[in-house]
Amino acid sequence: MQQVEIRRAQDSADVAEQAADFILERLLIAKNKFHIALTGGTVGILTLKALSQKEEIQKIDFSPIHFWFGDDRFVAAESSDRNAVQAKQALLGNLEIPSQNIHEMPASDQIADLDEAALSFSREISEHFNFEKPCMDLTILGMGPDGHVASLFPGHTYPESLIVAEHSSPKPPPKRISMSYDLLNASKEILFVVSGIDKAEAVEKVHKEPDCDLPAARVAATEKTIWIVDSAAGATFWSC
Repeated sequence: MQQVEIRRAQDSADVAEQAADFILERLLIAKNKFHIALTGGTVGILTLKALSQKEEIQKIDFSPIHFWFGDDRFVAAESSDRNAVQAKQALLGNLEIPSQNIHEMPASDQIADLDEAALSFSREISEHFNFEKPCMDLTILGMGPDGHVASLFPGHTYPESLIVAEHSSPKPPPKRISMSYDLLNASKEILFVVSGIDKAEAVEKVHKEPDCDLPAARVAATEKTIWIVDSAAGATFWSC
């Protein structure tokens, strides 16, 4: 049964702290394989930094835990624009994680063609899940002022595949790779981290308009979706 919970935070730092505590709780009880998809963006990376500062994070056995990315910019592998690079600096590079457990999306200097890069990562995730439908145990997502999630933008159409190529993102850089709606919606749990007054209108639409077609409104976990929203982002929503 799908559940949606909305938690209130004071500001972006509080969003990150609450999210870090939630993620840590899930990682501490992970046994067998556990798949988590990370997000970039200001609050997403702030969350990873907050997580890295938790003492308990150093006690975790990461051998069964696999890290994926909900999306990434299609730029050079070492570019500071890449979510993978920022995540490594904020968290992953500070932990004893087997290299094969970190699944980065292809970079432009690894596979030159964007569509081929998306297809290559789709093959990787399919093979990892033994060609059964992939499922993240936990997916972390931010949301843009326009209601976009990962690199799925309003008004854009995407093919029915696990991984999609975005050729013309309204935010630079234009070329990106993203998990599809189907793959995001297969997640057992989704944690949204949202901060800033520029998100207020989208937050209200997603949670108040039954027919909202913003990308964020089209994403929900199979078990539980949690939104951590700060006072600014929820200014209009909380006043309703």
